[in-house]
Amino acid sequence: MATVAANPTESDTAVEDMAKPRPLNDAARAEPAAPVAASAGVSNRSLVNPKLLVAWLKNLAAPIIGILAFLALWAVLAPQVDTSLGSLPGPVEVSAQGVALFDEWAAVQEQKAEFYAAQDASNAAALANGGETRNFEYSGPPTFLDQIWTSLTTVALGFFLATIFAVPLGLICGLSKTFNAAINPIVQIMKPVSPLAWLPIVTMVISATMTDPDPTLPKSFVISAIVVMLCSLWSTLINTAIGAASIDKDLLNVGKVLRLGWFAKLTRLVLPSALPYIFTGMRLSLGVGWMVLIAAEMLAQNPGLGKFVWDEFQNGSSQSLARIMFAVIVIGLIGFLLDRIMMLLQNFASRNRTV
Repeated sequence: MATVAANPTESDTAVEDMAKPRPLNDAARAEPAAPVAASAGVSNRSLVNPKLLVAWLKNLAAPIIGILAFLALWAVLAPQVDTSLGSLPGPVEVSAQGVALFDEWAAVQEQKAEFYAAQDASNAAALANGGETRNFEYSGPPTFLDQIWTSLTTVALGFFLATIFAVPLGLICGLSKTFNAAINPIVQIMKPVSPLAWLPIVTMVISATMTDPDPTLPKSFVISAIVVMLCSLWSTLINTAIGAASIDKDLLNVGKVLRLGWFAKLTRLVLPSALPYIFTGMRLSLGVGWMVLIAAEMLAQNPGLGKFVWDEFQNGSSQSLARIMFAVIVIGLIGFLLDRIMMLLQNFASRNRTV
């Protein structure tokens, strides 16, 4: 068996001599140390991976080519379609009306600023002479951007009401088979009802309920929001029920062993497991609500994009068709952005789940 030598050999002495620090000469002091990457044989590379860049450009090129092809086809076919208001406007005419709508909004903002400046000056003069001040709201017609904001607030209220109603009801349906069997026929009957059918009923109910001559919210605004709620809550309710029913039974058994109360069981076990289903239903509900809103605003005459489209259709000017088409494009873009926002919220909530 080999043993470790007790006396140092020549090789041990050589190793000790190599391990001793040696003074650097002038040339060694003047020469800078080589970079770690260079000494390891690694060359400096660009921070951008060429393969990832090429893949990103390919993914970006396909949508751009598709949009350009659509615009080119639109520009070629549009002049060949004759309507009562003239030929169908192409992309150039529609974009020009979009610029005109923005210019109208800017002009109204200037008029509003001048109105309030004149009112402040009048009130200051009245105070100086010992008179009373009078404050009025600018009552000009709403612009296109104002109607966009009105539509967004309307769909936000309807979506909020749908969510706070559908999520708890869906959780109860998912956890109780008896309750689910009792409410399922009602859901299946009410889900396909058109907003045009809901609107007269909601209008009569809201008109009979809101009897205040100066309500906090306009009746037309509330009517549109309620119609959006009634048409958009079903997707959230159904997906929430599916998510609550598909929870792992082992988790429920663990909750029984730990003797968790119903609230702890709901917040720690059921909700985290059903969260992806809930957000999927909310995305679908928001998309349905945005589509329903336009029809509701048209018939309820609530200021918004739907009313803007209806007013331009009734106007019948040579620019109305181009403005309607621009409004349609804006409606589609807003719907796309709302869906992207909900998807980001879903990804964020999924990463922060506790189960």
